[in-house]
Amino acid sequence: MKTILVTTDFSPVARNAVKYAADMALLLDAGILLLHVAQLPLSYSEMPLLVGLEDEMRNMEKQMDALTEEVKLDTNGKVPVEGEVAMGAFFSELKQVCERVKPYMVVMGSQGKTATEHLLFGSHAVHAMKQLAWPVITVPPGANFAAVKKIAVACDLEQLPGAPQVTMIKQVATDLGSTLDIINTGDPNKFDPDVVFESAALEEQLKPIKPVYHFIEEAHTDEAIMNFAGSINIDLLIVLPKHHNLLDRLLHKSHTKELVLRSHIPVLAIHM
Repeated sequence: MKTILVTTDFSPVARNAVKYAADMALLLDAGILLLHVAQLPLSYSEMPLLVGLEDEMRNMEKQMDALTEEVKLDTNGKVPVEGEVAMGAFFSELKQVCERVKPYMVVMGSQGKTATEHLLFGSHAVHAMKQLAWPVITVPPGANFAAVKKIAVACDLEQLPGAPQVTMIKQVATDLGSTLDIINTGDPNKFDPDVVFESAALEEQLKPIKPVYHFIEEAHTDEAIMNFAGSINIDLLIVLPKHHNLLDRLLHKSHTKELVLRSHIPVLAIHM
């Protein structure tokens, strides 16, 4: 059975990501593992502080138990749900859990309403998108899974995705029953119309999905992708962080942050 790993801090934004994952699990006949990572303080050597940490962990475990039961109720018991509370550095703990359970997907909230939440969610989401070896979906507030009918891949056709990435793209589109659009981006000063012919090789790899191809000629790649994806009613945007040409333009630190923090569309990062 597939496992969808969902990170949560029990906030409204994180709960929306949990609901998104639960709806996905219902469609995929998958299970859910909820993960909360309690951040260690800079100093934890004093006994009163250790006692406080123990109390905090018990409180987090109670909240996790309640959230687990809530998801079971929301899915009418059709989705196996487990909860786990860890203590440590967020990404390190997340990576260890991924290595243990090998999830089909990691789902996490991408934004917060307050400035502090916005920074915290954005920081975790951006780092996970860039560094985690497993597919990561970042879910903005208000996004819902029920509408995922149209997927797009932001892709530089001058350097085609590798076979593992293409396989995962095909699997996601097939599993979700979605159509697929390919958005090719390029520098308007360097764009070569002949790159259209490169799409034939990718189309061959993506059989029998029959994707639709689009070509954008804008230098501000992240903004161009968001605007275009919105204009064609994309429900899930896939980016390929190790796709080097696009990495230089799209996943520069500032561009990744903007893509995650400003997008109203869930974003799926596929490494491999």
